[in-house]
Amino acid sequence: MSTISSAPAGSTIHSAAVAASISNSSVGTYAHPEVLVDVAWAKANLTNPSVKFVEVDVDTKAYDVGHIPRAVALNWQTELQDQVRRDIIGRDQFEELLSRKGIANHDTVVLYGDNNNWFAAYAFWLFKHYGHEDVRLLNGGRVKWLAGESLPLTPERPNIQLTRYRVVGVNESLRARLTDVIEVARGEPGYRKANLVDVRSSDEFTGKVIAPPGMTETAQRAGHVPGAASVPWAKAVNADGTFKSAIELKRLYLEEAKVNAEKPTIAYCRIGERSSHTWFVLKYLLGLPHVRNYDGSWTEYGSVIGVPIER
Repeated sequence: MSTISSAPAGSTIHSAAVAASISNSSVGTYAHPEVLVDVAWAKANLTNPSVKFVEVDVDTKAYDVGHIPRAVALNWQTELQDQVRRDIIGRDQFEELLSRKGIANHDTVVLYGDNNNWFAAYAFWLFKHYGHEDVRLLNGGRVKWLAGESLPLTPERPNIQLTRYRVVGVNESLRARLTDVIEVARGEPGYRKANLVDVRSSDEFTGKVIAPPGMTETAQRAGHVPGAASVPWAKAVNADGTFKSAIELKRLYLEEAKVNAEKPTIAYCRIGERSSHTWFVLKYLLGLPHVRNYDGSWTEYGSVIGVPIER
């Protein structure tokens, strides 16, 4: 298996050349196979200075026990969320964070994490929101790495060389806001201007529960956005956490859920992490042209006075 050619730290490697190094027949039919790497590719690039591995979890407890060598940790709660208002971290915060983690603009960033890459997919969405060119997911995430044979783990944190990361542009088209969702919800059934995909569990969608058991951050009301299709996120992955084939994903979303590929699509969940996983599937694996993640999701929508709700 070919790998990214080793280059001195700080050198620029063109993304097309990096993409060409991936050899993974299981993702060959995806719209953008270059955004996924398998564990064999990751293992072959463990010492490549132009590849930065990043573990993204809801916290760093699992990372502290053992992680991919040279990987840095991102804490979803404290590092990717603004700690004052409910929002993603701002542009300046993102630049400071990546600089502190030793990530440069030209680096190939490989994200992975727990919960079948929920939070890694959220970080992928955030990286793309802030315009990072070459970012990928490790297919199967932390679980797939742990299940592999002869794949190293270490509890040691890497020595980080600080960088001066700079955001070159913000892509707001990847993010849906409350007003966008309300506009779709109030549209005439059958003529709504966008697809809505609710990726929560069936019990959350129907309003039987407001949030999964044990979750403290909830909405005021249960139910779903009118017109939303219910496609729980887990239907998109295999038992080992890897993504299902393109044929299976097309059947799931385009045929069974009747997602209209000609229309824009908005994915949502409870707090935006599960929906970022589905956003990744729809945009990069199926290649739908206009897909947005509604990170406000049900905790925002379900608490707003006067918005339409169905059960």
